[in-house]
Amino acid sequence: MYIISYSQVIAASDIANVSEQVLEILYDFESSSLDKDIKLSNAKGSIVDEDSKALKVQFDSKDHRSASLSIIPDKPFNWSTYEDFHIAFDISNAGEHSVNIQLDVSDTSGGNYTRAVNIPTGESQTYYAKIEGHDLATPEGRGDIELNLLSGLRNNPPTWDSEDTQFISLWGKKNLDTSAIQKISIGVKYNLFNKEITIDNIRLRKNPPLDPLYLTGIVDKFGQSAKQEFPGKVLSDAQLLENYKQEKKLLDGILMPDRSTFGGYKHGKKQPATGYFRTAKIDGKWSLVDPEGYPYFATGLDIIRLGDAATMTGYDFKQTNDKSSRYVEFKKRADMFEWLPKYGEPLAVHFGYVSNVHSGALDKGETFNFQRANLQRKYGTNYEQKWLEVTVDRMINWGFTSLGNWTSPKLYQNNKIPYFANGWIRGNYKTVSSGQDFWGALPDVFDPVFAKQADISVRKVAAEVKDSPWCVGVFIDNEKSFGRSESDDSRLGIVINTLSRDGATVPTKAHFTSLMKTKYGTIAALNKSWGKNIANWKAFEQGIEASLTSDAQIKDYQDLLHAYADKYFSVVNKAMKTHMPNRLYLGARFPDWGMPQEVVRASAKHVDVISFNVYKEGLVSGFWDFLDMLEKPAIIGEFHMGAMDRGMFHPGIIIASDQHDRAKMFKDYLYSVIDNPNFVGAHYFQYADGPLTGRAYDGENYNIGFISVTDTPYKEMVQASQKLNSQLYHRRYESK
Repeated sequence: MYIISYSQVIAASDIANVSEQVLEILYDFESSSLDKDIKLSNAKGSIVDEDSKALKVQFDSKDHRSASLSIIPDKPFNWSTYEDFHIAFDISNAGEHSVNIQLDVSDTSGGNYTRAVNIPTGESQTYYAKIEGHDLATPEGRGDIELNLLSGLRNNPPTWDSEDTQFISLWGKKNLDTSAIQKISIGVKYNLFNKEITIDNIRLRKNPPLDPLYLTGIVDKFGQSAKQEFPGKVLSDAQLLENYKQEKKLLDGILMPDRSTFGGYKHGKKQPATGYFRTAKIDGKWSLVDPEGYPYFATGLDIIRLGDAATMTGYDFKQTNDKSSRYVEFKKRADMFEWLPKYGEPLAVHFGYVSNVHSGALDKGETFNFQRANLQRKYGTNYEQKWLEVTVDRMINWGFTSLGNWTSPKLYQNNKIPYFANGWIRGNYKTVSSGQDFWGALPDVFDPVFAKQADISVRKVAAEVKDSPWCVGVFIDNEKSFGRSESDDSRLGIVINTLSRDGATVPTKAHFTSLMKTKYGTIAALNKSWGKNIANWKAFEQGIEASLTSDAQIKDYQDLLHAYADKYFSVVNKAMKTHMPNRLYLGARFPDWGMPQEVVRASAKHVDVISFNVYKEGLVSGFWDFLDMLEKPAIIGEFHMGAMDRGMFHPGIIIASDQHDRAKMFKDYLYSVIDNPNFVGAHYFQYADGPLTGRAYDGENYNIGFISVTDTPYKEMVQASQKLNSQLYHRRYESK
């Protein structure tokens, strides 16, 4: 273990010739030895002599989920004497790959925030993250730092002009206890390659004067950044039309030469044809098989529809559906737009309304969809149909073999490229909780109403698909909060929370009670095993304090979680077998933050393909070996990476240094999936960038699209997909 200690407060006379206002130097690494405060996990550190001494950190990728450098002082840092300040680092990267790093800062009371930035290869630059300061983004004008959608954006534009790079907001507490900062950590997670960075001059700096207009007039008439210039920026309606004219010359609608009718591998080892998609193991590798019997690997894009691009305008109505009662609900939000159409104008048809916002500055209000407005400008009044036709031609030209999740049902009968359908189970069934229900409460799967709603949902999807052989399979639901992996309590939250409830009104609790009665017989036997003092089974049924106290209890909770998941997937599978017997059931797309092994194992008994949404650099070695035991193929439902060089304010969860780096990372991710014998495909999230000011539902404003808000393809991503997809089948089925 390597350790470093150095802390110094700089006097005003020492910084007279320095443009930045340094409050305190934490570490400048001028000592030649690694000493006390810095700890390295799955990493190597050494002092190097460049222009001045600095700390070189090498992060190992082999079989590690994370690698980090952590500053843990003997006595917590007390920064409470400072106001309106940030932490800064000078970082360079002499490695072969850009480095996507996370910064975690935590206090002694458990408060923590996480931010991220990409370090491109090259010379040292300064990177900073706000600790305390004013952003003027809240409806009340509070002095919170930029975090948690206070403006309605996942990440705001910089609040002052600077050549330095700001860390991107991800998640965490808005304001830390600056009198007791106990840990600062910089690290990487699930990196595909060995990475290295050199860090110097970790310091606290005074925030420069705030630009009071940093959120004003930031969106132009096309939904682009109004204050930045960048390649591909649209400046006129005429440019939109010219872009369409030029792109049409490239879209020939011709499949790549090694493709079958349904996009399978025409030169591959042919399997028995069934007229539908199915799974098979070919030479030790799981594969999809197309309706004609050719091996098939799914690549494609998610969200090929126009329903997620609306953004909040800051206006609301005093009376629903009464446009004359329109008023400004949040002025900072309304002032973001240089232009919005007036009601009655042609593009005003793209106004909308949301009454239930998941997360953001407003709970409800008016929306506007710049993407739809641009498509109308570009394609005319029949813009949606024309855009769908162009989209199919693009997917074929870009070499993708499928249309991913959340594809518009209007494309289900396109008969040119296979697609993945989806459905949601919604209704008035009872619910349970994992304690961390990010997207909403979980269904009480033992409530008979849940089975009825599952049947209704699958029947609806079946009616949309209409027995088309081009449908690969169906995802039902998405990213259910089945549990998190951080601890036994978070992983087993469904059980812990459900056991505290009354079985008379919670069917899942009643089922849990029945399982424990069958196993233990007497309450005394259960008490002995669990280390509890429950009076009788009636008291158990009515609700108990369910905290974990013994290993035997953990094992029982694991079994109960498995029973819950088994019921969930068996109910959906029954509906699939009833209404779509020839379609692959693809599960519920486990998020990488919520995939308890008890639930994954239960799903494997009922799904045809297990699905995961994995926002990492790729599939690292070792982590996915558990799939070998399940004897079921897997598919990636979502991944992405984005950058900040095309006018967007947030690059997404995985950050690239620019569009060229994004394209490289896209290929590297897919290569890791193609090379894994247990996976049969991966879909990139998503087709179009998020709105610059955040999608209305939850504020996502990511540069993660293959096309911008103006329907302009990112040529770097297009070229990367064409190259990768042209090599797809040879790499998957011919390489050893």
